[in-house]
Amino acid sequence: MYIEQGYKGEIGLWKYFIIPTAFILFMIANYAATVNSPVSVEDTMEQIIAQFGSNLVLIILLVPLAVGFFVVLGWTYIVHKQSITSLTTSRKKVDWRRIFFSFALWSIVTVILVGVDIYFSPEHYVWNFDLVKFIPLAIIAVVLIPLQTSFEEYLFRGHMMQGLGILAKNRWVPLVVTSTLFGLMHIANPEVEKLGFGILIYYIGTGFFLGILTLMDEGLELALGFHAANNLITALLVTADWTAFQTNSIYKDISEPTLGWDAVIPVFVIFPLLLLFFSKKYGWKNWKDRLFGKVMTKEEFVALEDGASNLA
Repeated sequence: MYIEQGYKGEIGLWKYFIIPTAFILFMIANYAATVNSPVSVEDTMEQIIAQFGSNLVLIILLVPLAVGFFVVLGWTYIVHKQSITSLTTSRKKVDWRRIFFSFALWSIVTVILVGVDIYFSPEHYVWNFDLVKFIPLAIIAVVLIPLQTSFEEYLFRGHMMQGLGILAKNRWVPLVVTSTLFGLMHIANPEVEKLGFGILIYYIGTGFFLGILTLMDEGLELALGFHAANNLITALLVTADWTAFQTNSIYKDISEPTLGWDAVIPVFVIFPLLLLFFSKKYGWKNWKDRLFGKVMTKEEFVALEDGASNLA
C-alpha cells in the first residue's frame, strides 16, 4: 500500500501539483530554448566545457537537481506534514539493504555490459583515465549524483505517484503518467538531438521499469538504488561528446552514435529479467492488483491501519 501512504499527511490534492507543475514548466522552457537555439546542444556543451572544464559543468548541471531533492522532502514534511519514511516506503522504516542491494546489482551489471562492449568493439573506445582529473570527478559524482537521482525518484515515483494515485483511485494511471513524464523529461538531452526521438523509448521504458519496481515492492528503495547506480557508474566509467554527462571518466566512447538495438534491449529484455529476479528474491505476488488495482479511500486505509494496530 505504497500509494496509500500519502494519506498519512494532511491531504490537499492541490499540494501535489505545485512542485510537479513548476518542474514540468521548467523542462518545457528548457526544451523550447534548446529547439530554438541557433547552436546545437553538442556544440554548446563543447564551448562551455572548453571554457569552464567538465567538472564545473557537471556541478552546474547537478546542483539544481540536488537542491530539488531537499525541496521535495521539505515540501512533504512541512506542507503535507507527512513523514519522509511514508514518502519513501510502505514499510515501518526505510529498507537500506534494498537500496544497497539494488545499487550493487546494477553497478555490477553495468560494468559487465560496458566491459563486454569494449571487448568486442575496442575501436569504439579510448582509454581516458587521468587520476588527477578522475579523483575530483569521483568526489563530485559520489556526492551529487545520488541526490540528483533521488530527486527524480522522490518527485516522480514518490510525490507524483502518491498524489495521482489518490486522485485517480487506481494504480495504473500514476504508473503510466509518471513513467511517460519521466521519459519526456529527457527530451532536451543532447542524446535526443543526436539519436532522434526514438531514444525516448529507452527513457520512457526506464520510467515504466522504475514505476513497476516501486508499485510491486511497495516502496522506492529498489528504484533509488538502481537509478543511483545507473547514473553514477556510467559517469565514472564511460563518457562521450554527445551525452548529457561529459566527464573525465575511465573510457571515452568515440564511435559515431546510432539508434539501434542497444536502446531497446534494456527495455524489453534486461529490465523484464531484473523484474523477474526481484520478484523471486522478494516474493512479489498479485501483479495485477499491485499494478492495476484500486487505491483505498482514506477511510478504508485508516480503518485498516487501526485494525493492524489493534492486532499488534
